[in-house]
Amino acid sequence: MELRSEPLSIDIGACSVSALWSAPPRPRAVCVYGHGSSAPMTQPFNVTVASGLFAAGIATLRYNFPFMEDRARWPDSMDLAVATAAVAAAKAASLAPGAPVFAGGKSHGGRMTSTAAARGLLPAVRGIFFFGFPLHEGVPGTERALHLHAVKAPILFLQGTRDVQAELPLLRAVVAGLGGRATLSLLEDADHGFQLPGLPGQGNPAVMATAIATLVAWIARVAGASTPRVHSA
Repeated sequence: MELRSEPLSIDIGACSVSALWSAPPRPRAVCVYGHGSSAPMTQPFNVTVASGLFAAGIATLRYNFPFMEDRARWPDSMDLAVATAAVAAAKAASLAPGAPVFAGGKSHGGRMTSTAAARGLLPAVRGIFFFGFPLHEGVPGTERALHLHAVKAPILFLQGTRDVQAELPLLRAVVAGLGGRATLSLLEDADHGFQLPGLPGQGNPAVMATAIATLVAWIARVAGASTPRVHSA
């Protein structure tokens, strides 16, 4: 099933940002998806995620953060990024009334989404997902994960075992500390960009297929529905 996307503009108060709404007929769920800190919503990695979900009957609302719209060098302030994630989630809920809403994204986008959830700004969201949670940068630590204790919804970590932004022993401890609402799904030999050793670029097809299938099954479980069948995009 070929991905079809409708361009949208989302007003977040201080400015507006671009978004892409990709919805199959009668979507069984909706995923709100924020990009990473270095590439926009149209990056091939992000398109692959949207295509895989679309083929599984799940809609996506991808959106740019303001700094990406402005082509700024540095990401937005935490407050602006969190507000963007919150408004995008509300917009997605309005586009598919009645469908369960999940939210997350790639690295930075996922962390801003979970921060919004921790602040109580995502009341309609049933679960939070990460395509590579950026646990630390530079010196290893777990401070970036402290807010996750305030997230009440189920959380899915899709994480490469070679991810230098999330040393595995530290990440395992974080997930264990969150109790039964957190699920860690490891992608063997994948790095932060979901690529395998010795291969260029990001988003290895086999790794991406595994990650998307895991996300689809988790969404079905959390939503209380039967697992959707994943078709080739």
